[in-house]
Amino acid sequence: MRTSTEDLDLFHIARRQFDRAVPFVHPLEGWRGMAGMLFEPERTIKLTLPVVLDDGFVHNFEGYRVLHDNVRGPGKGGFRFHPDVDENEVKALATWMTWKCALTDIPFGGAKGGVACDPKTLSESEKQQITRRYIAILGDDLGPHTDIPAPDLYTDAQTMAWVYDTYTMMHPGQNNLPVVTGKPLDLGGSEGRETATAQGMFYVLEHLLSTGALGSQEGLSGTKVAIQGFGNVGRNAARILERAGARVIAVSDSRGGIHDPDGMELAQVELHKDETGSVIEMPGTKPLHPKEVLEVPCDVLIPAALQTQITAANAGQVEAKVVIEAANGPITPEADDILNERGIPVVPDILSAAGGVVVSYFEWVQNLANEHWTEAEVDGRLRTTMLQATDAMIATRIGLLDGLDGYQKAWSEVQPDAPPLPRPTLRTAAHVVAVRRCRRATEQRGIWP
Repeated sequence: MRTSTEDLDLFHIARRQFDRAVPFVHPLEGWRGMAGMLFEPERTIKLTLPVVLDDGFVHNFEGYRVLHDNVRGPGKGGFRFHPDVDENEVKALATWMTWKCALTDIPFGGAKGGVACDPKTLSESEKQQITRRYIAILGDDLGPHTDIPAPDLYTDAQTMAWVYDTYTMMHPGQNNLPVVTGKPLDLGGSEGRETATAQGMFYVLEHLLSTGALGSQEGLSGTKVAIQGFGNVGRNAARILERAGARVIAVSDSRGGIHDPDGMELAQVELHKDETGSVIEMPGTKPLHPKEVLEVPCDVLIPAALQTQITAANAGQVEAKVVIEAANGPITPEADDILNERGIPVVPDILSAAGGVVVSYFEWVQNLANEHWTEAEVDGRLRTTMLQATDAMIATRIGLLDGLDGYQKAWSEVQPDAPPLPRPTLRTAAHVVAVRRCRRATEQRGIWP
């Protein structure tokens, strides 16, 4: 029987997801102690950011930067502006970045940062001041071969231009372009970066449907799609899916949602959003509460907004055939279990939301070599990378299911009082791929001194 309350702390959720993968990270000999080492962040920095705002007063903001792991390469991860940013949120996001990079097999570890502020109340000048103060205080804790920021929630290419300029003023005479990704094209940004997360998600979804890995759901033509979140990722996902023949029947933003079971003209939705600031009150559509879009009957549901949106409280009301995560941590472990019991497959964020960091890696490579790739080249490399990661997840899950009895026996010898291992989901399989790669890299490098 499930409890009526859930632990929604993101770092605790990340730990529970990790713990579900641990019994399958073999060989188990010597595993004791290493599990904690692989999960706990390597470095957590808390900052106080004094900034003079437009009112002429000094305001103090709290900032964070977490380097989770660098065993496979320098830290990589965005930084966000949001009122709810706190240490455990940033630690969880950095942890998931490690698994994203390992799963997609790019040579980075995970990092993340954030500033607790309300960007909707800040002027452009104030956001610039906060960004520059944040980068200035971090100093040499950032670097092209140390820790490389990127855009995240309520930060964008302009924010990254300020990051680049601030760092360059502090490190003159160097090629500083690789210190940050997601930059404007004129400052060394990569083609395809703005749409990368949505495009990567599309390649994963398309491939899983074509292989039959998502059950009875077949193909995208005529598929009914509901999207929570109409920011960069959700909006681009809607465009890409519509071009592929899918019908977007519901979308939402922070103010509310809209629904038309016959499908909406996306161009009209975008125009309405641009003119009014929200998708709500779109003519010819049914109004929804922001979370109600998660309960719309559809073929594919895409949570592309904030974390912990599908919980034990509403997972039973999800009426999708497939859920594919485009946000970080939108589904709690309890909700995962409910959806799994109901036969609704969930494509995990560490795969489906990894397109952004993959193209960030491509930007970093281009900057190091002083090159600029075409959009077609970037897109082709992204597709290859996402399909390889998807195949690795699928193959690993098949192996875990086939060998479940053996894993159960081995785990029982290590943890005699542990409950029986559950059947591995796609999320567990994705984590197993990532954690195994990080473990092997750690063992091959050794622990020094």
